[in-house]
Amino acid sequence: MQKDQMKSPSHSVYSYLYASPSASHTASLDLGFGRSCAIWTNSDDYMRYDQLSGHTFSFYVRGGEGVWRVDERPVEGWPGAMCIFPHGQSSEWRITRPLEMVHLYLPDTEMRRMFSEWTERDSLSFSLADVTYQPAGGLKSSFMALHAALQESDPLRADMVMMDVVHHIISNDSISAVRLDRVKGGLSTRTRKRVVDYIECHLDEVIRLKDLADIADLSEFHFQRSFKESCGVTPQGLITARRVERARARILAGDALSQVALDCGFSSQSHFTRQFKAGTGMTPAAFRRAASE
Repeated sequence: MQKDQMKSPSHSVYSYLYASPSASHTASLDLGFGRSCAIWTNSDDYMRYDQLSGHTFSFYVRGGEGVWRVDERPVEGWPGAMCIFPHGQSSEWRITRPLEMVHLYLPDTEMRRMFSEWTERDSLSFSLADVTYQPAGGLKSSFMALHAALQESDPLRADMVMMDVVHHIISNDSISAVRLDRVKGGLSTRTRKRVVDYIECHLDEVIRLKDLADIADLSEFHFQRSFKESCGVTPQGLITARRVERARARILAGDALSQVALDCGFSSQSHFTRQFKAGTGMTPAAFRRAASE
């Protein structure tokens, strides 16, 4: 398959593989908010990743024997093995035999946002382990489902599998650790909950930064900085993400798109379409069609 590069940071695993003359991807999907997935094949290659942007979850569908991580004690892969490349990681790999792998990519901001939302903890406390060749265990079926969704160009199914994978990773203490020693700023747990609850209750309205800052009893400037430290994204980033998630649920429930746009706080149908596509990789109409198939 000819490479048609998705938007990705210049230091992402995707961009490094894209630049390799030996690697090729057979399928890729945009999952919105900078999240994506792809199937890659490679052979007879040497890969060096430096200070990676974003997190990558890798699963060997076929091959893996003859693939070595060489920047530490050499270890060889196998079919069904999982690797995790955390944000900021550097590593070197020697590929001597053919392989096929499925990759899931998430920006650090998205990973921290999801961690904060799901655990109600400060995003600064999130830490992801550097994992080289671990049995995928319960995630094997999820990665194979992601592989199938990629082959079938099914972004809705891929999106649901992504949620399962990330939830499993965040819930696994050996992979995702809560590091309380890193938390030095941000909002208190109680204040963060009050702000997030307010956002959830007012998604269908105009939400102003001053309203949120008043809840936290901070200036708008200090609130915005503290919120991002605690939640991993700006207030507007969280509001948009929650509106898109609510819109997805309403569309799946069969509501009219015009009513969904109104009830989820989008200023117009075109605004709804732009934001929804940015968050899911599909327009609302395309999402509805995919859900009905």
